[in-house]
Order: sequence, then C-alpha cells, then structure tokens
Amino acid sequence: MITVSVDEKPGVQAIGNTAPDLPPVPGKHPTVSRDHEYIRYGTWSILAALDLHDGHVTARVEESHRSVEFIALLKDLDIYYRPECTIRLIMDNHSSHISKETRDYLATRPNRFKYVLTPTHGSWLNLVETLFGKMTRTFLRGIRVKSRQELKERILLGISEINAMPVVHRWKAFDALEGCTERT
Repeated sequence: MITVSVDEKPGVQAIGNTAPDLPPVPGKHPTVSRDHEYIRYGTWSILAALDLHDGHVTARVEESHRSVEFIALLKDLDIYYRPECTIRLIMDNHSSHISKETRDYLATRPNRFKYVLTPTHGSWLNLVETLFGKMTRTFLRGIRVKSRQELKERILLGISEINAMPVVHRWKAFDALEGCTERT
C-alpha cells in the first residue's frame, strides 16, 4: 500500500512589477528595492500529492480545483504507481474529493484508492501542508513574473527541483505499512 498526502493550494497569485527592481545600495539599502505597486495577472491552484514513503511529489497547476482537476490528479497517481498497489489518500473532505464525478471515476478503479479523511479543522494533520509551506518559503516567496504562464512554469520547475532531492516524511500513524512501494 502506498500512502499519499493530498491537498490543494488555491489562489497562488501571478504578480508582476510596474517598475524594475532596484539593486542593493551598500550602506543605504542592503536588499533589493521594489515598488509597492504591482500588476495582477491572475491565479493558479496547485493540486499536490506527497508520497510519504519516498517524498515524490505528483502535482498539477490548474486554473481551479474542481472535481475534474482532482480526477486528473488521481489519474496521474494511477499511472505513476504499479497497478497492483492500493493508493491510500490522506486528505480533507473538500467537495471535489467526494463529488459525484469523483465517485464515478473511483468506481472505474475498484480497490485502487482508499480514502483517509482528516477531521474538520484538522488540515494541520495533513503532511502535504509542509510541502506547501516549503513552496511558500522558497520559490514562491516574493516571486514576480511577467505572465501567468511564467508563474506556472516556475511552480512546475520548483516541484521538479523538490523531486530531484525528495524528503521522506515519517508519519508514525502509518509506520506499519504494507510493501508495494515501487512504481511503474
């Protein structure tokens, strides 16, 4: 059994500068100076699944996080992991996770996915939140882009870099997991 922590980070803003950043000035301004005005290009939603066994992140950057986008993430997970493995999904009960469309898709993949829903107001129990925190503190921090598409590309690049050096997460509640950690 594979254990994957799943959630969405909606509303990641694509913000651009109205004027170029100014370089640091020794003795006056130790950091880059930036105009307080900015341009809003729109937002993206990040849908991510963090493998708690090996730290691999499966992610999508989408316009929103409805059932259709969540099902696309499930399909990505279905392709990534060996067909005989059950994929345990740790997540909240967001409407896209339990919608009729999602249930219909799950019915086409019997015994493939097992839901473990976190309690209401218990999002901190979901370890994928640490991934979103890392993104916010690193490659999304203070990011300015020239377009919405550039932001999407930089998010996907950041996720690729995370996957190049994954961090294994230990969740003691699931230490006694069955085998089946190989992917296709």
